[in-house]
Amino acid sequence: MGKRLITQRRGRGFGRYRSPRHLRFTDVKHPKIREGSGKIIEMAHEPGRIAPVVKVDFGGFAQYMLAPDGATVGQEVTFGRRGEITAGNTMPVGDMPEGTIVYNVESQPGDGGKFARTAGNAATIVTHGAKTVLLMPSGKFKEVDHKCLATVGLVAGGGHKEKPFAKSGKKFHAYGAKAKAYFKVKGVAMNPVDHPHGGGAHPHVGTQSSVGRNTPPGRKVGRLAPQRKKKKVQ
Repeated sequence: MGKRLITQRRGRGFGRYRSPRHLRFTDVKHPKIREGSGKIIEMAHEPGRIAPVVKVDFGGFAQYMLAPDGATVGQEVTFGRRGEITAGNTMPVGDMPEGTIVYNVESQPGDGGKFARTAGNAATIVTHGAKTVLLMPSGKFKEVDHKCLATVGLVAGGGHKEKPFAKSGKKFHAYGAKAKAYFKVKGVAMNPVDHPHGGGAHPHVGTQSSVGRNTPPGRKVGRLAPQRKKKKVQ
């Protein structure tokens, strides 16, 4: 029997493909406060996240947040409905004018932020009605509740794509930080010990490529058998 596939080894927690969650120290959610202001006291990098993060001191506690483009240490940021439309300030989307650029937008009030969180991305407030309509980075229009929080500006780190990797080794380690496989080799190009589709004088599967749904993990590759349409008769 051949080796397990890369995707199966990753799912089972194999060391080489395990997600390095122990290196990550924050989920960069919106703080659980109603109103307040804070000062950026530190800028940091989190492994596996391209966008930089900032540590904001709110007086009684400090919390990491996604850094807005142009953020500096010592910058004042506000949290709540009374803030100004300035990069780094967080407030409900219903209190922002149309055309405002925002990021880290909540899907439901209180979830901490779900949309427009990657480096260089942002959403645009289009209109207010029964709900607030946002133009997402993908071009899709999204309706959210007026109470959903968002931060004004766009996420820092948008120029990361302009820096070349220069060599494949750097890209290999960059993919490893996100538990992704850099090389994706076809099964028919492997040896028979590495994949059920491997081997042969020329690249071909060599046998039927459809497998049953109850096939063991080392063999369950290719096209899965169709699901049963009717229930078994007892």
